[in-house]
Amino acid sequence: MDLSDLRERLDRIDRQIVELYEARMEVCSEVAAAKLATGKKVYDRTRETQKLNAVRDMTHNAFNRQGIGELFEQIMAMSRKLQYQILTEHGSGGRLPFIGVDTLDTQKVSVVFQGAEGAYSQMAMERYFPDGINSFHVDTFRDAMSAIDEGSADFAVLPIENSTAGIVNEMYDLLVEFENYIVGEQFLKVEHCLLAVPGAKPEDIDTVYSHPQSLMQSARYLNARPWRQISMQNNAFAAQKVAQEGIRTQAAVASELAGRIYGLEVLEKGINQSSTNSTRFIIVTNQKIFRKDAKKVSICFEVPHESGSLYHMLSHFIYNNLNMTKIESRPIEERNWEYRFFVDFEGNLADCAVKNALRGLREECRNMKILGNY
Repeated sequence: MDLSDLRERLDRIDRQIVELYEARMEVCSEVAAAKLATGKKVYDRTRETQKLNAVRDMTHNAFNRQGIGELFEQIMAMSRKLQYQILTEHGSGGRLPFIGVDTLDTQKVSVVFQGAEGAYSQMAMERYFPDGINSFHVDTFRDAMSAIDEGSADFAVLPIENSTAGIVNEMYDLLVEFENYIVGEQFLKVEHCLLAVPGAKPEDIDTVYSHPQSLMQSARYLNARPWRQISMQNNAFAAQKVAQEGIRTQAAVASELAGRIYGLEVLEKGINQSSTNSTRFIIVTNQKIFRKDAKKVSICFEVPHESGSLYHMLSHFIYNNLNMTKIESRPIEERNWEYRFFVDFEGNLADCAVKNALRGLREECRNMKILGNY
């Protein structure tokens, strides 16, 4: 046969495949109705494993065995997604334990930030919250999360990501550990300054203190000079140390605000190499609430340590036409080479598509947690 004849045969086979696929999905709709009536879960891992082994055994060579397994994994995944959609449309998706609010109550609240006076977290807090709040600062991110967890603060303002230095790993781990939730975010342009005691000159400096990320962001400037670089917990702490010790040979990399607060002089402005360097801060509370006009959802989940498991989880976003904007991974403690994934995607917890995707993820992955809608 020539190529055109072969293509015609393929077209006839493809039409049959489409017809059989649609017939199969019709039956899957009836399966969803049966599960709706009985309350049975959509995902039956044992049944699917048996089915995949059965269809593989129908093939006649190793290549087809592999291919038919992949094909039926996709067919059954589409079947599950259709069933999730039908169950969600009939209101059996289960209510998410989050309450939608018109606005966040930001008047006369208590807000905690990590660091000392003059930290970038303080600047982000002042931009997000109006005047009239009560604020205080703590030494560590964990202290801040504990403060809202126990109710001594209503909100915490914490850095989670920098445009050049990347994510703040500890914050991702703390969001999993604590029952606290993201309700807002604030972006802040970073402009690092070289600060020293009054009267000091750049040629006097031999030691520079700052947070590791601030040192990294200013590496081009700092590495061109024979200065010792010492990491500190926070760049505002660094400014505080330099001011308190009053040594002309010491400098801090911190904000101009920190310089004003601690009475330091700015020897150089904008020493970070990127003029577009920004930090994203999250606003966290211990209440399961979200603004009704929220447009971003953050979740985390674990997947089985198996081939294709992450792909199947992410397919829920594709099927529900949800735009995933970020994915990060963090190692799971005491489980070598297994990871927890953090995903941001566009949507609102009240949207049917979001509910459908979350239901599918909750049934099929391990330990899914909604981190917030904001």
